[in-house]
Amino acid sequence: MSQDAKREFGKWRAFFWPVHGFELKKILPMFFMFFFISFNYTILRDTKDALVVTSAGAEAIPFLKVWGVVPGAIIFTLIYAKMSNILSKENLFYATILPFLIFFALFAFVLYPARDVLHPNAFADYLKASLPVGLSGLVESIRTWTFSIFYIMAELWGSAVLSLLFWGFANDITKVSEAKRFYALFGLGANLALLFSGPAIVYVSAIQDQLPVGADAWQISLNYLISMVLVAGILVVGIYYWINRNVLTDTRFYEPTEIKGKKSKPKMSIKESIIFLGKSKYLLCIALLVIAYGISINLVEVTWKNQLRLQYSNPNEYSTFMGYFSTVTGAVTIFMMLFVGGNAIRKGWGFAAMITPVVLLVTGTAFFAFVLFRDNLSAAIAALGTTPLFLAVIFGAAQNIMSKSAKYSLFDPTKEMAYIPLDPESKVKGKAAIDVIGARLGKSGGSFVQQALLVACGSIAAITPYVAVILFVIIAVWIMAVRSLNRQFVQLTAEKSQAAAVKVTV
Repeated sequence: MSQDAKREFGKWRAFFWPVHGFELKKILPMFFMFFFISFNYTILRDTKDALVVTSAGAEAIPFLKVWGVVPGAIIFTLIYAKMSNILSKENLFYATILPFLIFFALFAFVLYPARDVLHPNAFADYLKASLPVGLSGLVESIRTWTFSIFYIMAELWGSAVLSLLFWGFANDITKVSEAKRFYALFGLGANLALLFSGPAIVYVSAIQDQLPVGADAWQISLNYLISMVLVAGILVVGIYYWINRNVLTDTRFYEPTEIKGKKSKPKMSIKESIIFLGKSKYLLCIALLVIAYGISINLVEVTWKNQLRLQYSNPNEYSTFMGYFSTVTGAVTIFMMLFVGGNAIRKGWGFAAMITPVVLLVTGTAFFAFVLFRDNLSAAIAALGTTPLFLAVIFGAAQNIMSKSAKYSLFDPTKEMAYIPLDPESKVKGKAAIDVIGARLGKSGGSFVQQALLVACGSIAAITPYVAVILFVIIAVWIMAVRSLNRQFVQLTAEKSQAAAVKVTV
């Protein structure tokens, strides 16, 4: 091989696999640990939707997110903080992840088979007759309370195990020089997990075709799905145990006495966060981006899942579709990360940051158009050999796939880039404030809006026109925030470059 060919090969190897041979001892266990955590996240996410949407309806999701997931996250945070003062880091990891695995096993093999005995159907019927129609989602989430707890625990898996345990562990044992090369591979590993978990869900959910008439197909599928979750969870625990015994004892990869010089992230209350953001137009624009994305994706998802329930009322069929959805999401996201994200960012921050809201606007418009006007389009669509409902499901799936892939490949990188021109205090405190306000309002804001509309109008179908209008208003605010932030970003970057040039000259 010529020297030019070797250099070219080395360049591409460094791009796709920027790891030295001896580092495989550290990177591969971390890669597979993140892979299995993400594998479980996908299976749990799709399973919780199949359980809740096909039994309680999509109307239950806004109530579960606000009155179930948010309080659950607060309770988990309090317990985790208490345990962190008592246990070592290694034991804290085990004490956090094992209760999740125990609950999922208990649900699949004990709670779900006994659901007819455990669910208070008579009490729920009384509540349904006494309360307004708009609260039917809340009533159904109470009726199927075991499913609701599973939904909450599945949601918390992403926050507790994926975000807190894995990334907290990775940040503790990874040097800055390693993070620049390793973290992108972890992101690819997470999306690669979708290419495995998606087909696994499809295969297990399609088992009903092979069962005799009268068999509980979803019970059998659920047993297989949770068994995969348990096996992957045990592998995560085993890998973590091995890393602590074999990697963290190797001074090439980890030195406990090394001071990384990382600045501690200040803890800010909601009031302090609002005050701090109010002082900076720049930080306020970043917060608007985060809030707008969270609300937008939430508004579309609930409406889409309601259409999905109408198309696939059987939990096995619903789960099968979600398996295909997860597989395509993983493939599209990997493609976007490798070939679109970097090229778009090189054309300019504003160009790259504008793609995500435009994607949501275009796909959201197409989706709501089919939902709202499908009766008028039925004749034309029938000529295509399909139905308006199925087409609405496909457009909703495309909207979710494109918005999620745009988030991972464009929205997240541009959001983090926006902090670069800021002074050190604004970087640290601003990010902390945006994490408090943006994360909470983004995740729960859409659910609050839908709750209010459901109470006023009564059903997902009735609130859909209002949701569409609100979505377009949110995206319009998002686009204006991007334009404003781009002007400020360009100005601050130029000022910083000019200051650096003057400093070098002096």
